[in-house]
Amino acid sequence: METFTNLKQWLEEIARYACDNVNKLLVGNKCDLHDKRAVDEATAKEYADHLKIPFLETSAKQATNVELAFLTMAAEIKNRIGPLDGQGTGGAADGVGKVTIDSKSSDTSGGSGGCC
Repeated sequence: METFTNLKQWLEEIARYACDNVNKLLVGNKCDLHDKRAVDEATAKEYADHLKIPFLETSAKQATNVELAFLTMAAEIKNRIGPLDGQGTGGAADGVGKVTIDSKSSDTSGGSGGCC
C-alpha cells in the first residue's frame, strides 16, 4: 500500500524532471499473490484512468504480463513519436523496427520461479 500512496509524489517528480509528453504506465506487480493484495485491481485501474495512463497487472514470479508491459510502453512511445521522415534511415517509415503487440499473455514460466 505504501508504494501506491507514493504514486502522487513520483508523478510530481516526473512532471518536474521529465519532458512534458513523457509516456507513463502504471504497473501493479505481484498479481499472483491474491490473498496478500494491498490495492485491488479496480482501484488501481480507476486511478490510472483518472491519470489517463495505461494500467497492467504483472507477476515477475510467474512471468505474467511482464513482456506485455514493455511492449505496451514501446507502442505508446512509438505512437507518440509517430512515423519518421521516410528518408531511408531505417526508421518507422522503412518498416524497420516495427513493434507489434500480441495482447495474449504468454506464460513463459517453467523455470524454478523467482525474479532474479
